[in-house]
Amino acid sequence: MDMKNQQFEPAVPPADFAERKKNFKIDIPEYFNFATDVVDVWAQRDRNKQAMIWVNQHGAEKRFTFHDFKRLSIQAANLLLKHGISKGDRVVMMLPRLPEWWIFSLALIRLGAVQCHVPTLLTPSDLKQRIKFGKFKMIIADSSNADKIEAICDECPSLSDKVLVDDVRKGWINYQTDILYPVKLSSTAVTTPRKIATKSTDPMLTVFTSGTSKNPKLVSHNCAYALGHRITAELWHGLSSNDLHYTASDTGWAKNLWGNYFGQWIVGACVFIFDIRGKFDPDQVLPMLEKYSITSFCAPPTIFRMLVLNDLRKFDLSELKQCTSAGEPLHTETVKLWKEGTNITIREGYGQTETVCMICNQAGEEPCPGSMGIASPGWEIELHDDDGNVVPDGEDGRIAVKINPNRPAGLFQGYMFARKDNEQCFVGDYYYTGDKARRDENGHFWFLGRSDDIIKSSGYRIGPLEVEEAIMQHDAVHEVAVVGAPDPMRGAKVKAYIVLHEGWEATESLVKELQQHCKRITAPYKYPREIEFVHSLPKTFSGKVKRDILRKYAETGEGFWE
Repeated sequence: MDMKNQQFEPAVPPADFAERKKNFKIDIPEYFNFATDVVDVWAQRDRNKQAMIWVNQHGAEKRFTFHDFKRLSIQAANLLLKHGISKGDRVVMMLPRLPEWWIFSLALIRLGAVQCHVPTLLTPSDLKQRIKFGKFKMIIADSSNADKIEAICDECPSLSDKVLVDDVRKGWINYQTDILYPVKLSSTAVTTPRKIATKSTDPMLTVFTSGTSKNPKLVSHNCAYALGHRITAELWHGLSSNDLHYTASDTGWAKNLWGNYFGQWIVGACVFIFDIRGKFDPDQVLPMLEKYSITSFCAPPTIFRMLVLNDLRKFDLSELKQCTSAGEPLHTETVKLWKEGTNITIREGYGQTETVCMICNQAGEEPCPGSMGIASPGWEIELHDDDGNVVPDGEDGRIAVKINPNRPAGLFQGYMFARKDNEQCFVGDYYYTGDKARRDENGHFWFLGRSDDIIKSSGYRIGPLEVEEAIMQHDAVHEVAVVGAPDPMRGAKVKAYIVLHEGWEATESLVKELQQHCKRITAPYKYPREIEFVHSLPKTFSGKVKRDILRKYAETGEGFWE
């Protein structure tokens, strides 16, 4: 087989957004390997082309070129190969925002191994459940997570090896001594591994879902998944090879794959990694945007809500051209405040751990505030009723992705070890996302919530996000989450859990004021008949509200999260 003819050439998108969209198409070659066909090609094309600027909270800074990542990931691949990792083996990575995350991820891709990234906030019990469920052979971690791994590794029979990237520890494969500072010259440090041919259909990674209402499922993606993120980087983020892009994301989230890796490097953009440990501090982010002249910024709504509490005009953000958000709906008040402070409208997008950016407000077009946007090229999206019939524009429906005859690039292959889950979401010629939306006459999609989040009250179907949007427009409200609570007359009633801004007191008069405020903004039947003030909302590692906990508390008074 002549692999040269199979090589994928990373394309630099044209600067003109209209031209980019007009000619946009993702071709999936028979063979594709992100490490050799993207990173190595950029390294050969321009030895000095910058791929990453890494900064931590203490001011330390490192810069890496594509050539650096090529060299370092080849060395890491040799280390893994030496310890028995080969094509198809499953490896879990538990690393914070360290450059080694990208080095070892590329190494595993080179070998055709299947990687899985988990949040560093997982408890030993969480980690044990995931390792046993996924039958992982090796774990790659840093010293801050070593103790919790050692506490459970004896209970994980599939786990045969542990790699430590930043220290030396007995019983671990030590990257520092074996690669970076070898005691003696070894083949691990100097030779290039045999090139492993990976088909686009070969498995490349698995990701655990956020688990907002159930135990997390294990999503399986093939090698073509990386190519699907061209949509994310080119059409949504609007990146070119001259951009410096920053996505605020933990390495254990799928969002890190969306914003700090595949699509950005295919385009040739440089990614900015801010290694924040502990509680997120928005006061540290805005100075970084200014200091490094970042041109594109993506963050979940929670972070944008924190950032707009600052006086944005104090920072020189003149180099910032693109701002995007996903993960959950972004309230229009936040969009308004960010626009006033930066003169940039945040563009929302929609996708899942199971997909790439399948719906978005595309770069170069006037965004539609509050809307997820329009369907991405190659994604044929319909809204269905419970019987699988297409609903008219303006009506609520289940988001359905057509997968036959053409399966979109970047759609997952299925859930591992979960036949029933696969049967529920893959029905006929469609993949059902589990979310509900409404489409207007212009083709814009409006997110309503998870299918099981919809509140059925007195015959009405109420999307919690519509109520949340109305409540958030009150000056007292910092955060809000709405669920259905049992009601003997209505079947269910709308209940709102509200976190107040500092300086506001939780009083009965404020409850009545918020209810009247909501009635003025949205249909009266949607107003929250019950309001409870709380200090915080229960969230997943990726920042999504855990509505199942809220529903359980509303129904039983049990499972309180504070």
